[in-house]
Amino acid sequence: MSNILHRQELGDLERWFAQRPRKPLVVRGARQVGKSTLVREFARRRSVPLVAIDFERNPEARDAFRAREPARILSTLTLLTGQTVTPGRCLLFLDEIQAAPEALAALRYFHEELPELAVVAAGSLMEFALADAQFSMPVGRIEYLHLGPMRFGDFVAALGHPELKVHLRNLRLSDLEGAFPDAVHDRYMDLLRQYWVVGGLPEAVSGYVQAQRESEGGFERVARIQHSVVATYRDDFSKYSHGKARDRLQMTFDRLPGLVGRKFKYVQVSRDHRAADLAEALRRLCLARIAYRVCHTAANGVPLAAETNERHFKCLYLDVGLMSAALGLNVLDLSRQDLTLANAGSVAEQFIGQHLLHSGPSFQTPSLHYWIREARSAAAEVDYLMALGGRIVPVEIKAGTSGSLKSLHQFLKEKGSELALRFNADPPGLLSDAKRLPTGESVNYRLLSLPLYLVGEARRLLGDEALG
Repeated sequence: MSNILHRQELGDLERWFAQRPRKPLVVRGARQVGKSTLVREFARRRSVPLVAIDFERNPEARDAFRAREPARILSTLTLLTGQTVTPGRCLLFLDEIQAAPEALAALRYFHEELPELAVVAAGSLMEFALADAQFSMPVGRIEYLHLGPMRFGDFVAALGHPELKVHLRNLRLSDLEGAFPDAVHDRYMDLLRQYWVVGGLPEAVSGYVQAQRESEGGFERVARIQHSVVATYRDDFSKYSHGKARDRLQMTFDRLPGLVGRKFKYVQVSRDHRAADLAEALRRLCLARIAYRVCHTAANGVPLAAETNERHFKCLYLDVGLMSAALGLNVLDLSRQDLTLANAGSVAEQFIGQHLLHSGPSFQTPSLHYWIREARSAAAEVDYLMALGGRIVPVEIKAGTSGSLKSLHQFLKEKGSELALRFNADPPGLLSDAKRLPTGESVNYRLLSLPLYLVGEARRLLGDEALG
């Protein structure tokens, strides 16, 4: 997979590796998002000797971490692996660390006593391991890198179009006019449809690229890989749920793809189970990072999380490709309609949402919010909100013109905002507009309208506009 893995997060690893002093790094994310492959690819590109311990394959390695002295730990690892762990000259990779709580606890000792040793840990389901452990995480002595699926730009480069990725990365607001001629725009939209079916899980991307090189049915191979990934998740359910709780977890997992983009109601999962039991199932899926809760916030200021109402939320799934597979969508289906309307707009919400979740610094826990006002005569909903410094930017995913953005206009007026973001299937543009509300009041604002495929650059472009 290393021949196609050109992930943005490699830059995050570079910056971490160059730091002095340097804390142990914990790469966190759901299964199958490419944590181990990312670390191995970094070591290969850096030509740094890698000493890798996989605690699920080699559980006996846990014994090395029963000692609380880093020198003794490294000595035991050398005996077990036959590789010398030399601080300052190699990268120690502790993979599937959730299977070895002792190793998690030992990270603090590496930081305190062997800061020159580069240590990376990776694991899934760590919250479950911590719940059963008799210690807390070494807060202040480690760093995190939160990893999601591959981003659209990295997918484009993997398919052999690095120039298209560079074009997106180099775009400036001043270049919007004429930057996407019809033929170029159509090429990006075609690649976007492929991404929505393949998704961003590295194994699926790798299989799709390889099938194209071999002139085989790429989407058929992807479907097999996606089916295998889903089976892996289901196998994991037995690790953190049993009996009826596992059945509820399975049921919630199966319903999730069809519930993206809507206010989440437990009755939509099942009318035969208590809401409290289904809430626990959803909580566990969120801990495993298979699902993400997008909570309503009053949005009167930053941080957005300060005014959340967790009773009102919608959910995101892990990956748009897995979601499309669960909904039975394929490239032909997506080519017949405006992408913002695919499956009532939920696929577009998933695609934009999974990118916005990870659009901030990689060391921050992914989170996303939306805004809703429920009133008989004046209900309104804004798909997502972004915090940009001290400014809150509403985000809408729509077809049509700015005149149809009634909820967005209401939000802008209530919150005194002057900048908004819209994603649709049209070429980009920066618009200045004034709209009259049903109350007779007017709202003046700037609207950054971006095609869906530019979501990875939205935060950067918004920063340009906010400073402009």
